[in-house]
Amino acid sequence: MRVDVATVRKLVETQFPEWADREIRPVTSHGTVNAIFRIGDDLTARFPFLSGENPDSAEILQIRRGLETEMYGGKRLHGRTRFATPLPVALGEPGPGFPAAWSVQTWLPGTVATDADPAGSEDLAADLVDLITELRSVETDGESFRGRGRGGVLADHDQWMSRCLQESEGLLPVRNLRVLWEAMRKLPRGSDPDVMTHCDLMPGNLLVTGNRLTGVLDVGGFQPADPALDLLSAWHLLDPGPREVLRNGLTCGDDEWARGQAWAFEQSMGLVWYYRETNPVMSGIGRRTLERILADPAV
Repeated sequence: MRVDVATVRKLVETQFPEWADREIRPVTSHGTVNAIFRIGDDLTARFPFLSGENPDSAEILQIRRGLETEMYGGKRLHGRTRFATPLPVALGEPGPGFPAAWSVQTWLPGTVATDADPAGSEDLAADLVDLITELRSVETDGESFRGRGRGGVLADHDQWMSRCLQESEGLLPVRNLRVLWEAMRKLPRGSDPDVMTHCDLMPGNLLVTGNRLTGVLDVGGFQPADPALDLLSAWHLLDPGPREVLRNGLTCGDDEWARGQAWAFEQSMGLVWYYRETNPVMSGIGRRTLERILADPAV
């Protein structure tokens, strides 16, 4: 289920009358989770994609909990890095035309890295060093990774990777990729403690001006995880030269660097086939990242 401008305007007028006179306009995005609308010049409303016109109570509850987690993560990160991040403002309630919760946050100007593609920029690599260092400097408050997504143990993703490899027959060099995953899933975690991570440093979640990083989007996943997880940005975003700038700036050891590559691999294998028809841009990001990984001399 998607939402249109008229529905958003009605929900805003009803629930947040202080914004009733603001213009509502949709934002073009290659994101896969939310429909996004501007509320005036400084706010955005985010409406999660629903499974249909009448989602069941379990889905509605899951959406609310997810949005509450996003608001917590966004507030926890805000002001902790020199790069701009959206600040959660409000949680909208279900209403006519949209039967689930939705969220409002501040708008950040800039161009998403998907569109700018500053892959050859060492300046961008240096900015990513600063960003990841600042993310890691936030205290975990004794927490560690929890959940089933990326950031825990690579081998826990075997079942998903098996499906991705099967679905990618005819799209990718599956035989080589299968062998590569067999090696990646065995990478040692060692004694690296969990650190605070963004968890999804993909091109669409980073704002740039020129070749410099200016803002970070989708910060709701900010949580403790494998310190290698945010290194997936090296493979999603950078060519070999800038990639080395990132590695050297973070003084990554071999095991941590290899796990970062493995997390990028795991994510990308799910992008190519899954979004091949529904979101070709996202599918293309996955394909390009896999090409970078396969071209790595270490691989």
